[in-house]
Amino acid sequence: MTALEKATGDVVFKFEPFVLHVLCRELQDAQMLHAVAVDSGFRNSGITVGRGGKITLAVRSTHCLEVPLSHKGRLMVSEEYIEFLVHVANQKMEENI
Repeated sequence: MTALEKATGDVVFKFEPFVLHVLCRELQDAQMLHAVAVDSGFRNSGITVGRGGKITLAVRSTHCLEVPLSHKGRLMVSEEYIEFLVHVANQKMEENI
């Protein structure tokens, strides 16, 4: 709270989702892992094939959170709400695990 009160610009509370990149030898391997990832709840997962034929599976969760806290140095939320956001972010971290 002390840091927020001293902020002069915009402050955003941000929680980034889990991301795992897997380099695969064959497209079939990537497709199999992709199916497992999606079935496990990682709906934002995808496969990319690079110019040189490099096959990469990105396993991504949907557990993101981005909330503005202050604007131009003015705090827009209460301390209680920030505590709530931290609780929600910690729950999302547990879900990532």
